[in-house]
Parts: sequence; structure tokens; C-alpha cells
Amino acid sequence: MSGARRGRRPGAPDTRAAILAAARARFAAQGYAGTSVRGVAADAGVDAALVHHYFGTKDDLFVAALELRVDPRVAVLPVIEGGVEGAGERLMRLFVSVWDDEEARLPLLVLIRGIADPERQNLVRDGFVRMVLGPVGAGLALDEPERRTALVASQLVGLVMLRYVLAVEPLASTPAETLVATYAPVLQGYLSGPLP
Repeated sequence: MSGARRGRRPGAPDTRAAILAAARARFAAQGYAGTSVRGVAADAGVDAALVHHYFGTKDDLFVAALELRVDPRVAVLPVIEGGVEGAGERLMRLFVSVWDDEEARLPLLVLIRGIADPERQNLVRDGFVRMVLGPVGAGLALDEPERRTALVASQLVGLVMLRYVLAVEPLASTPAETLVATYAPVLQGYLSGPLP
């Protein structure tokens, strides 16, 4: 038995998948803040260094666990780089372009449809607020960023539910440009207008 291996298993083709499965379960159950790379590694039966090898940072692991076609951290850069003026329109254009793309929309719909499950609410909240709206609020140097981005989220999540999940007409078939023209001023007001 001198040749028997002890300790954690080495990297193998199924190791990446095991890490992702463990990460999804942890992020869903404990949210972003409550999840550690060490905890994910323990659940997957690997060393934490292997998690970093495959995925890099905890943020990178979280994005991979969401299985999104678009990395939200990269996608929001044009919204931020343009400054506060016009950010509502840029954010709305980005949002509609992602959700109107059927390939990008499918994994997002899986997340949204699972929102009734309390564990999956963490993925939706952390994925949307932490990875999309949090960087927008910080990058635009908004006053009261949490309050402003929560108001923006209320509009965008409502739109997702009515247009993409429930397919309520006429919203479901409204052209993208009309949606942008309708919602952008509201988002801009939340981002830069006076708050009561």
C-alpha cells in the first residue's frame, strides 16, 4: 500500500466541474459574502490553490458559477466610462441587448425563474447587485450608491419579469429602441436626479 495516495485529489478533467458545482451550491446557499474559496475547495475535495488555478479570484469563480455568456464586469465598463451623464441610456441599452439576445438570455432566465427558492435568491441578488450595479454605482461615484442602484434594480428586475418571464403584452413585443427611450430617463433620474 506504499503507492496509495493520501490527501486531496489532484487536478483531473472532472475537477473543474466539481469546483463549479461546489461553488454554485455555496453561492446559492450562503451568498457571495458568506462563501469562501476554502469552503468551495473543501466541498469539491481539492486544495484552495487549485480553485485559484482554475478560476483566479473569488469574483472570477462567482462569474463562472453563474454560467453567463457575458462577463458583467466587462460589459458594464462602457456604462461607467461614459460618466454619469447619459449613464441611464447606456445601462438600458446594455441591459436590453443582453436580455434580447436569446443565447445570453437562457442562463439568465434559469436564474430568474429560480428566484422563489430562497437559496437561489442569493445568486440573483449577488449576481445582479454585486457584479453589475455595484460597479456602476462605484464607477460613477454616485452619492448614496446603494440606494440609487436599488432603485435602478427595481425597474430592471420588473422589466425582466414582465417582458421576458411573463411575456406581458405590449411590453413583451415592444421594440428595443422604444424600451430604451421609455426607461432610460427613469434610470437616469435614479442615478443622478434628486432623491426624496
